[in-house]
Amino acid sequence: MKNRIKNINFILGASIICFMALFILAGKILPLRDPNAIDATLKFAKPSLAHPFGCDNFGREILSRVMQGSLSTFLIALGTVFIGTIFGVIIGAATGYFGGVIDEILMRVNDAIFAFPSILLALLFISLLGPGTYQVVIALGIAFVPSFARIVRGEFLKNRNMDYVKCARLMGASHLRIMVIHILPNTLRVLLNAILIGFNNAVLAEASMSFLGIGVQPPDPSLGRMLSEAQAYLFKAPNYALFPGLALILLVLGFGLMSDSFEK
Repeated sequence: MKNRIKNINFILGASIICFMALFILAGKILPLRDPNAIDATLKFAKPSLAHPFGCDNFGREILSRVMQGSLSTFLIALGTVFIGTIFGVIIGAATGYFGGVIDEILMRVNDAIFAFPSILLALLFISLLGPGTYQVVIALGIAFVPSFARIVRGEFLKNRNMDYVKCARLMGASHLRIMVIHILPNTLRVLLNAILIGFNNAVLAEASMSFLGIGVQPPDPSLGRMLSEAQAYLFKAPNYALFPGLALILLVLGFGLMSDSFEK
């Protein structure tokens, strides 16, 4: 019964992500208005056939902005998880496999970084790098490295003295080959779950930073930025906040359901 529920969660989550992927792709294919095009005559236009999501306080098309904003959020989350995974796997594998002084030094640095909340740490890097899309990717990527490193280290510690690893050593396999060919594939289930959770957290982190005005910069659309701009018009134009909020919820829900299906 439990496995059946997890399978349903995975299918539902994957379906939501596929829907969002098609939604984002449609923004690049359909002949929609430029998301940054201003038209004063369409200011706060209500949802209609001509403008399915309505228009914002500058007369910009909310539909095209939500599509472009979802793409921006998705790509930033992807870049964040990519940086966190690559460096986290390298650090976690090295510390977990070799141990000793390398483990002590790298994990003490890792623990010092991990002691700070990811968002707070990212804000620190943003204060040094400045606001912007690429800066957010770098800042969040660095902030996510410790969590991936701890997960991979635990898996390598658990596997490094198992029989199949000892046999590989007896056959003359190099340390790098043992780590990449023998141990790493056995960590993929746990690592994939961590990646999905990381993607979920990265979406929320990016939206939070854009909401605060230090993420994606105007006039480029971002879901977090749109929510920030819409809060002053919640009663006058609730659709302004509804649709970017719904897109954000679907992204988080999709990855959350998929990650839940990988839990033991």
